[in-house]
Amino acid sequence: MKAYVFPGQGAQFVGMGKDLYDNNPEARELFEKANEILGFRITDLMFNGTDEDLRQTAVTQPAIFLHSVILAKSLGDEFRPDMTAGHSLGEFSALVAAGALSFEDGLRLVAARAHAMQKACELKPSTMAAVLALPDEKVEEICAGIPGIVVCANYNCPGQIVISGEIEAIDAACEKLLAAGAKRALKLKVGGAFHSPCMEPARAELAEAIDHTTFSVPTSPVYQNVDALPHTDPAEIKGNLIAQLTAPVRWTQSVKNMIADGATEFVELGPGKVLQGLVSKINREVSVSGLQ
Repeated sequence: MKAYVFPGQGAQFVGMGKDLYDNNPEARELFEKANEILGFRITDLMFNGTDEDLRQTAVTQPAIFLHSVILAKSLGDEFRPDMTAGHSLGEFSALVAAGALSFEDGLRLVAARAHAMQKACELKPSTMAAVLALPDEKVEEICAGIPGIVVCANYNCPGQIVISGEIEAIDAACEKLLAAGAKRALKLKVGGAFHSPCMEPARAELAEAIDHTTFSVPTSPVYQNVDALPHTDPAEIKGNLIAQLTAPVRWTQSVKNMIADGATEFVELGPGKVLQGLVSKINREVSVSGLQ
């Protein structure tokens, strides 16, 4: 069985999607439609911008979404997933690719999510840090003992967790994690504490946008970040998408569940190769490839 997976924030690079735009008239039409919906030419920033341009949340998220979704659409009849999943932002790409959301509605929601998250980041200084080579339970235990907000945000693969929260709490946690034997506990260059309680103001704003959007039954199950389980019910999908902003991304568990349910081949659609690397670390037996 074939699983298609879609990357999240951090996978972007200057020039992403340009080949699609130049060589595929249908893809070009979708990119131009996106420029109209967003009210600015995101294609200029994607193809010819700077790294700094692409690091702005309001640009990064729609850019990665567009690259991923338009790639899926460019495959035509070849795109026949048995299951899909996306890492954080990538969950929106997975839902559009699987037909649960229209291209236009998906893009509008991603833009609304990016703006809401940007505003939440500006309310309170916060950050994230990658922790390597400690068991999940040890990282959870140390975070729970730190004053302030610091939580596990991304369970990426065994031995790789990202923590998220207030800057002082993250600094204190990193110190304790290194003392406990972590190979690394390194702060990331991100705008704020994604997938933590710090995103609560954004969650309320996104919930309103999601409530006013039509969701359909997807053509294949979408394994959602919040519970790592397959979903096809539109009401459940909406609830999980809203919860996702303040809850951890359970990527390790999602991939394990997809494999348990029959996935033998994983294809990453979108910029970078991050998910290909993570899937290989979670299970070395499955076939992994990508298109970008």
